[in-house]
Amino acid sequence: MQRADLGDVQINYVIEGSDTAPTLVFAQGLGCDLRIWKQVVERLPKSLRILRYDMRGHGQSSCPEPPYRMGNLVRDSERLLDHLNIRDSLFVGHGLGGMVAQGLAIKRLDQIRAMVLSNTAAKLGMVDMWETRSAQVLGHGVSALEQDTMKRWFTRAFLKSNEIAPWRDMFLSQPENGYAGSCAAIAGTDFYTPTSGLRLPALGIAGTEDGVTPADLVRETVGLIPGSDVAIVRRAGHLPSVEQPDTYTQLLMEFIDRTGHLGIAR
Repeated sequence: MQRADLGDVQINYVIEGSDTAPTLVFAQGLGCDLRIWKQVVERLPKSLRILRYDMRGHGQSSCPEPPYRMGNLVRDSERLLDHLNIRDSLFVGHGLGGMVAQGLAIKRLDQIRAMVLSNTAAKLGMVDMWETRSAQVLGHGVSALEQDTMKRWFTRAFLKSNEIAPWRDMFLSQPENGYAGSCAAIAGTDFYTPTSGLRLPALGIAGTEDGVTPADLVRETVGLIPGSDVAIVRRAGHLPSVEQPDTYTQLLMEFIDRTGHLGIAR
């Protein structure tokens, strides 16, 4: 792992592959970190350059005081890609990371030529919901949300399996200030109008048992972009990259093939 000093924030990241190869960028959702992509990255071809990073307030990145704005998170991504001299990426954003993907595409089409909006939305929930959740975390820690979050994230079968333990631990390891700050960023975001103006290849991915961003919400968001497609992963909740990595990787590879991303020369 490496750390990019962007001035007001330090971003933890992992980058693999040749710096001349076509790049995939992975950004995680609220309460997660770059580990959610590990099983998918292991299945992707070595001919790709792959960047995973922890958003501010998550994982091993620094954790500024809340609240955050979506502009902060988009700017972090923009500066990280500039720092690494990445252009024409295929950006895969999950949840909060999918909102960042939309914001980055609106702002910097030189950095992002195609995107995967995974288990995300153009607008998610109401302001009072996020304010309540933020207050719970700041008052009682992320453990106050652990039980409900696991139920929203995963299928019943996965929750009963031994595989749930590392993902519960991942959630519980997230900084309270980072979670609360990101809640504020989501609360203040409505990308319906700007996303409807985007013209780039886009794929939506949804889980049939997602308790955070149901398939209809993902479909509605991706449908704002002409020519976009939606893929539904069965027997998966909010984290299909964790529950169904084979299917998730296959969907990514099909999208990479359709967009000709492996043929992009840098």
